Amino acid sequence: VQLQASGGGQVQAGGSLRLSCAASGRTFSPYVMGWFRQAPGLEREFVTAVRWNGGRTDYADFVKGRFTISRDIAKNTVYLQMNGLKPEDTAVYYCAVGSSGPVTMMSRYDHWGRGTLVTVSS
Repeated sequence: VQLQASGGGQVQAGGSLRLSCAASGRTFSPYVMGWFRQAPGLEREFVTAVRWNGGRTDYADFVKGRFTISRDIAKNTVYLQMNGLKPEDTAVYYCAVGSSGPVTMMSRYDHWGRGTLVTVSS
C-alpha cells in the first residue's frame, strides 16, 4: 500500500485547509485510516481516524469540533477538513493505514504516507 497525502500549505489563524490521502495498491480494505501530526521538536501524535467499514470516527480532544475526517471508499481516499486552525496546529500531517485497534496508537498502523506540512500563522 502506498499513501499520497496532499493539501498542506500556509494559512492564517482561523482559516481552513483540506488534506487528502489517496491509497494505492492491489487490494485495499484496511481496518482504519488515520491522521497523525508532528510539530517541530515534539513527538508524533494522534489526530483522528475513521474505520474503513462502518465509518466510525475518533478524534483527539484538541481537534474536536474543528476537524472532520471522512472517506471515499470508491477512491480509496481519506480527507481531513480542518477549520478554525490555530498556530499550535502547525505540524507535518501524516496519513496512515492500520489493520487493528486501538486506533490512537501509532504501532497499530502498518503503512505511512510521507506527510504534508501545515503552517498556521497568527
